[in-house]
Amino acid sequence: MPTGYKDYYAILGVSRDATDKQIKAAYRRLARKYHPDVNPGDKAAEEKFKEISEAYEVLSDKEKRAQYDRFGQYWQQGSAQPPPGWGGGDGFGGFTFVDGAGGLDDIFEMFFGGGGRKGHSTGWTTARGRDLEYEIEVSLEEAFSGATKVFNLNGRRIEVKIPKGVKNGSKIRLAGQGEPGAGGESGDLYLVVKLRHHPRFEVKDSDLYTEVKVPYTTAALGGEVQVQTLSGNVSMKIPAGTSSGQTFRLAGQGMPHLRGAGRGDLYVKVSITVPKTLTPRERELLEELARLHK
Repeated sequence: MPTGYKDYYAILGVSRDATDKQIKAAYRRLARKYHPDVNPGDKAAEEKFKEISEAYEVLSDKEKRAQYDRFGQYWQQGSAQPPPGWGGGDGFGGFTFVDGAGGLDDIFEMFFGGGGRKGHSTGWTTARGRDLEYEIEVSLEEAFSGATKVFNLNGRRIEVKIPKGVKNGSKIRLAGQGEPGAGGESGDLYLVVKLRHHPRFEVKDSDLYTEVKVPYTTAALGGEVQVQTLSGNVSMKIPAGTSSGQTFRLAGQGMPHLRGAGRGDLYVKVSITVPKTLTPRERELLEELARLHK
């Protein structure tokens, strides 16, 4: 056997009659083990990675594998012709030289979704890491005031600032916090905001909706009630003759606008309350009122 011969089957640890599926499975297993991102700074692992990629490049291609099985391997010479004394000097019939980076497009497709490009200076493919999405739950109070949240993602500590006015479904981009690149830059992490259900307020865009209980006497005679907002209680005037279900708008008492100054509005729905028990005097007055309405 000529000096410098590389046994691609031995490199991948498969037999010469291995199926395409077995070759691919062996390549995936070894590529995961020796990939440069898994072994940063390990030159031996990088060389091993090049070697198994070169082997897979040939053995995964039916025509190249047939050429290899017939004539052997001559990548070191970079020639399309066998050296003297091998196989009677016959031509390779179109056998072409492939550098040590062969097969990397396959690994990026399998591990990173493709997007690789050949790096001629390093001999192996580089690719940007994939962008990732992660759902993060945010309370309405946090969305109103802004907050800093810390959580773990795949063993990494992630700290993110929640901006004021963030909405349900908003995406917060953390540059370079996504999947690590293969010799290239890391992808980005997109945090998808999920606003936690609030027992008092409903959110629509930058507006808030709530309900306030109003005594039947205040609804009939008019007056003021206290309304809870995210920034404290405010007084709201109730006109005389207000009906149950009537809605009033408190301007500027909603959520902060995510972009720009100011706040949305708070819409307050009136729910009139009637006492379940009455004192004798209250009953007397209501009965008199009822007679007057007749």
